[in-house]
Amino acid sequence: MSDEWKPKILGMVCNWCSYAGADLAGSARTQYPPDIRIVRVMCTGRLDMLFVLKAFADGADGVLVSGCHFGDCHYLEGNYKAAKRMFMVKSLLKNIGLEDKRFRMTFVSASEGVKWAKVVEDVVNVVKSYGPNPIAGFAANK
Repeated sequence: MSDEWKPKILGMVCNWCSYAGADLAGSARTQYPPDIRIVRVMCTGRLDMLFVLKAFADGADGVLVSGCHFGDCHYLEGNYKAAKRMFMVKSLLKNIGLEDKRFRMTFVSASEGVKWAKVVEDVVNVVKSYGPNPIAGFAANK
């Protein structure tokens, strides 16, 4: 058994595209790190910035939000709305002293299982380079 630190990464993914892409990666037995836990949402446009910030406060070492490509959203403009909100998340992370590279927003379609695996591998490697979340448990210390 390895004593190597394993990051806790939360993935909030669109039901119609990114979740299906992750499912395709699994069905095709595409290898990628098991360090991500996925929460399926109907549309990334429904994600509040506070969900991402709460994930970090509750101990996530990294957060990945992944949705449909622009122009392919089932809800027409949900991914545009999400991108605007998530851009602000990066700014907020810098303001609270957390590396903004611990957070990533990507766009993966249902047919891009290999791309999903590469995205997850990249996110895991970036988060590993920063180490454990320095603000983990902040919400519990109120």
